[in-house]
Amino acid sequence: MSAIGWIDFDEAERERAQRLMQLFTERDTRDELGLGAIRDSIADHLFPGTSTVQTRLRYMLFVPWIFSQLTARSDAREVAEQARTDQIRLRNALVAGMQDNGVIGVNAGSKLKRLPASVYWSGLHTWGIRRFPGSIEAYAASLPTWSRAVAKDHADDDHSADRTQSTPWHPRLPEAPADLLQVATFALTDEEAAFIVDRLVDSNPDSLLAFLASRDGRADADDIWTHPHVADFPSVSRRIVAHAEIFSDAMYGASLLYNLMLSERRGNADWVGRYEDQLAQWRQSFDAARLQNWSLDIFWQETGHPAHQVLEPTRRFVSEWVELLRATRGLGRDRRKADAMVETRERRLKKGQSRFANRAARDRWQGSSGAYRLQFRWSQARRHLDDLARG
Repeated sequence: MSAIGWIDFDEAERERAQRLMQLFTERDTRDELGLGAIRDSIADHLFPGTSTVQTRLRYMLFVPWIFSQLTARSDAREVAEQARTDQIRLRNALVAGMQDNGVIGVNAGSKLKRLPASVYWSGLHTWGIRRFPGSIEAYAASLPTWSRAVAKDHADDDHSADRTQSTPWHPRLPEAPADLLQVATFALTDEEAAFIVDRLVDSNPDSLLAFLASRDGRADADDIWTHPHVADFPSVSRRIVAHAEIFSDAMYGASLLYNLMLSERRGNADWVGRYEDQLAQWRQSFDAARLQNWSLDIFWQETGHPAHQVLEPTRRFVSEWVELLRATRGLGRDRRKADAMVETRERRLKKGQSRFANRAARDRWQGSSGAYRLQFRWSQARRHLDDLARG
């Protein structure tokens, strides 16, 4: 049996490790060809503080409300247990409030393993709502050192700047509803919605998320580049969105080819037919002329993000794949070079667990791995914007 562990040096390392663990469990983070660092760099430029496991926006308030009301105890384990109990109570309160979409743990109940705090903790810091710099465990351990009055003090604007370092949550955090853990809904009040918009604009003023949140930028668009007001986006965001569209379209072909190759190795005619049809549709819609004019040098420069390191083998694979698409105008009839490129990439990433090299791993394959266009967390951002607009 294999295991993955890390030494908890700081919050940034913890968050990187948690993102790694999510790769094994979340559909939208499946990264069969090692493109995750590029995908997340673009997503963090456009929609900072979001993640693929976030559900509803009001959790950005639920979590600080619960943690700000924790009672200091001498044992950090008791604090952590109380936090868990209250998050389960929140789940029950949302069910009692007839919330049927986005409740974390709605089916797991008291057996819930991934609590809301673990899902939103990083985003709360990115948005400037959480001032405490450490992990959830560090918060529980530090709680006894704060007075309850300071921990719950969110008023008195004249002194809020002085309390920044001693207050774990933003001093203007709206008051929690009195019946929060009895009956709760995802509906934001006007004050709560304004608070979230202010935090986004203050903490990430150049992000597309802040721009859309401050302008009711919700839209029924499957991809951010099909947003009806994309022409009105700030110039930097508009360029990154254009890069995202081209990159997503180009690498979608590689993902489809990967699934087709595995289907052929498995000898499943239904799967083969499905991916052949999808590849044919992709070729038909592929904008070869736009790819010809796309500068990879500018792409790397404008989408790079300090939180994500794109390694040289990944850059090389993307560059070679783009050159192949340019030469064949979207994969020609001869697949040999494309097949070799995709198989070599997967073998180098997975090594002994490669589905091309490991028969047992290939036999466990269920017929689909990352066979979708990258969305860069737009679906999560869109739901947050919908919740915000209702508020």
